[in-house]
Amino acid sequence: MRLHIWTTAVFVAASMAGPSGLARADGPSFDCRKAQLPAEKAICADPQMSAIDALVTKAYSGFEPAFGGDKRKIARGLVADRNACRTDAACIVSAQNNALQTYGNAPSWVQDYNIALIGKKALDLAAKTPQPTDQPLPASIGKCGFTHIKALTTRLGDDPLEAAPPEAGSAASFANGGTAVSYDREPGLASSKVGDPVVMCLIVIPRDCPKDDVRGKVYYAVDLANKGTWALPDSQHLCGGA
Repeated sequence: MRLHIWTTAVFVAASMAGPSGLARADGPSFDCRKAQLPAEKAICADPQMSAIDALVTKAYSGFEPAFGGDKRKIARGLVADRNACRTDAACIVSAQNNALQTYGNAPSWVQDYNIALIGKKALDLAAKTPQPTDQPLPASIGKCGFTHIKALTTRLGDDPLEAAPPEAGSAASFANGGTAVSYDREPGLASSKVGDPVVMCLIVIPRDCPKDDVRGKVYYAVDLANKGTWALPDSQHLCGGA
C-alpha cells in the first residue's frame, strides 16, 4: 500500500469509484431505512462504502480467529472502530479495510481506495495548518497528526539509510514515538531527511492478535518537505509473528 507521488492520492480519490472505476450497486449489509448512526448513514449515502460494507459481512462469514480469540468480540471491536468515525469517509474506509484485512480478504481496490482517501485527508490537513506543531501519535483508526522525523536507518537500525544498500531495508522513528519499518528500500523514506515535518495517519490496527501483542499498526505518512509518502507498519512482524 504505497503512493510515491504527491498528487496521486488526490486524483484517485476524485476519480475512483470501484475496481473498474464505475459506481458499485451492491451493499450495504444492513437496511438503510433503519440506519441511525452517523457512520451507517454515511455508508448508505456512498456506493463505494456500501459495496465495501457488503464485502466485510461476506468476509466475516468465513473468518476464524488465528489465535483462539472470540470471533464476535473481534467483530464488535472492528464495528466500534467504524462507528467512531462518524461521517469521516477516509476514517470509515480505513476501518472497513482494516476489518477486511483482519478477516483475511481485502481486495486490492479497497486498499487503493483507502490510501487515496486517507492521502487526501492528510493533504487537506496540511493545507489547513501552514505552521504545524508536533502532536501525539494517532491512536484511533483514521486519525492523523503532525510530527517530524527523528532518525532514518536501515531496517535493523545499524546504519544511516542514506548510504545503505537496498537489501538492508529501511526504517524511521518519529518525534511522537512512532516508527516505520520496511524490508525494502522504501522510496518515501529514502527521499526524506531527519527533521522533516510529517503528517501521520493510523490506518490499520490488528485485532486478531495474541493477548498484549500490539505490533503491526500501519501508518500512512506524508513528508511535508519533499512530498514523499509511505504506508508502513510500526514493526518488522505483525502481531503473533516471530
